[in-house]
Amino acid sequence: MKKFIYIFIAVMTLSACESELELTSPSQLTAAGFWDTEEGAKTAHTGLYANLRSSAGTLWLLGEIRSDIWGGRTYESPANEALIESNISIATAPFGGWAGLYTRIHTINDFLTNVPNVAFNSESEKNHLLGQAYGLRALYYYTLLKTWGDVPVILEPFTDIDPAGLSRERSSQNEVMTVIKSDIAASLNAFGSDNSFYQGSKIFWSKAATLALKGDVYIWSGNLLGGGSADFTQAKTALQQIASLGVSLEPSLDNLWGVSNENNNEFIFAIQYKRDEASNIYNSLTGRSTEINPQYNDAGESMSSFIIAGANRYGQSEKTILLLEDSDDARRDATFIRLYTDDNGGAGYPNYNEPKYFGSIFKKFLGQVSGSERIFENDVPVYRYADVVLLLAEAKNLLGEDPSGEINQIRARAYGANYVAATHAYVNSTSTNNANAILDERYKEFVGEGKRWWDLRRAGNSFVIANISFLSAGDEFKLLLPITEDMIGRNPLLDQTPGYTN
Repeated sequence: MKKFIYIFIAVMTLSACESELELTSPSQLTAAGFWDTEEGAKTAHTGLYANLRSSAGTLWLLGEIRSDIWGGRTYESPANEALIESNISIATAPFGGWAGLYTRIHTINDFLTNVPNVAFNSESEKNHLLGQAYGLRALYYYTLLKTWGDVPVILEPFTDIDPAGLSRERSSQNEVMTVIKSDIAASLNAFGSDNSFYQGSKIFWSKAATLALKGDVYIWSGNLLGGGSADFTQAKTALQQIASLGVSLEPSLDNLWGVSNENNNEFIFAIQYKRDEASNIYNSLTGRSTEINPQYNDAGESMSSFIIAGANRYGQSEKTILLLEDSDDARRDATFIRLYTDDNGGAGYPNYNEPKYFGSIFKKFLGQVSGSERIFENDVPVYRYADVVLLLAEAKNLLGEDPSGEINQIRARAYGANYVAATHAYVNSTSTNNANAILDERYKEFVGEGKRWWDLRRAGNSFVIANISFLSAGDEFKLLLPITEDMIGRNPLLDQTPGYTN
C-alpha cells in the first residue's frame, strides 16, 4: 500500500506540473482507471495531505515572516532578510509560480470531480472525504487571495493539452472570495451533521476546521472586502459552533507542546510529522550545538548537554523579546529559550539583558531526543481553539460588542496561578484599543505558528503600517506580492499586481 501511495504522489506531481498555470499535459487518472475503486480514492485522499505537508514551509513563510516577530539576532547566517524587510520588487518577486499552490489545487480539483462517482462502502465516509477536500481548496484559495489579491480561479481538472486553453486571467478579490465562501458552504454541506474527526485524528480536515476557516475568512471579507456586519455575524456564528464539536482550550500551556501532547483537546487541525517520514521546519529556528552548548539559559543553567543539530536562521526581534518579558506569563518560557553568554554568577538573567544576550532557540516544536539526536516530529497546528477564541473576539469587536471575555480566557490560561483579574484582565474599550489588545494577545499566543502577518493584514492596512517598521504610509501596495516576469511570459493573460513597476 505504501508503494502505491508513493507512485500516486509521483504521478500527481508530474501531471499537475510545477509551472502552475502553464500545464503541458492533462490528468491521466481517469484513463488509467485510478478512480474506479474506493481504495484509489482513499490513496488520492492521502496524497492531499502529503501535498499540504510539502507546502507547509511555504505557508509558514507567507503567514509569518513579513511580520514583526523575526529579524533579530541570529548566530548563523540569517534567511529571508528581504522578506522580513519587505524589500520586494518585480525583479526580486518571491514565490514564483504562485508558490506551487495551484499544483495542490489541481490535485483537489481531480479529487472533487472524480470521487462523487466512486462507489464507497460507506456513503457518509465518502461525504466526509469530500468535506475535507472542499475545506482544503478553500484554504489554498484563501492563502492565494491574501498573498496576491487578484488570482486566477480554476475549479475543474485540466483535460485539454492545448496550451491556448491553459492561460487564465486574474479574477478580482471579490470573485475569489465568492469561490472561497462557496467551497466553505460545500464543505459544511458535505459534512452535514457529521462532527467527527476522520479516523479519530486531528491530522485530517474536519467540520470544526471548516468552521474555524469560515470565521477567519468572513472576518477578512467583512473588514477588507466590504462585507461588513453581515460577514462579521456569519463569522461569529461559525466560531461559536466549534465549542460543541469536541475541542476546547487546554487548561495549561504544558498540555500543548511536545510530541506526547499532540492529541490534546485544543488542536483542531494539525499537519502531521513523523520520524523517517517527514520533519517540520523548526530546526531552522534552533542552532548548532557548537554555538549553543557554551551558553546559558536565562535561569543561569548551562546548555552544555542540550542535544541539537539544527540551524539558527531566524532570530526573534527585540520587540518580540520585550513583548514576552513578563515572567508570570507562561508563554514567555513556553515559546523561546533565551541564551546568554554567562550565568551571571549563578543568578541568570530573569530580565532581558542586551549586552549578555546571545540569541534564542524556538521552543514550541522542539521534537524529542532519541539517543544522541533530536527528531523534529511535532505535529504543527493550522487551527487550534485559542485561535477560535481570539477570532471570536475580533468578530465581536467589529460588531461593536465587548470582546474582553475572550481576551481574558486566553490571559487567564497564560498566567495560570499568577492571574489576578485586577491586574491582568482586559477591560472593554474603544474599537481601536480592543483591536490592538486582540492583536497583542494573538502575537504572544501564536509566535512561530504562521499567524502574525495574516493577523495584521486582517485587522487592516493601518495596523500593518503601525506595527511593521519596514513599511510606511504609501507602501500599502506592498501588502500584496508581485508576480514574476516569467509567470507573465508563460501566461500572457496575467497582469502585474497594482503598484509594482519596473
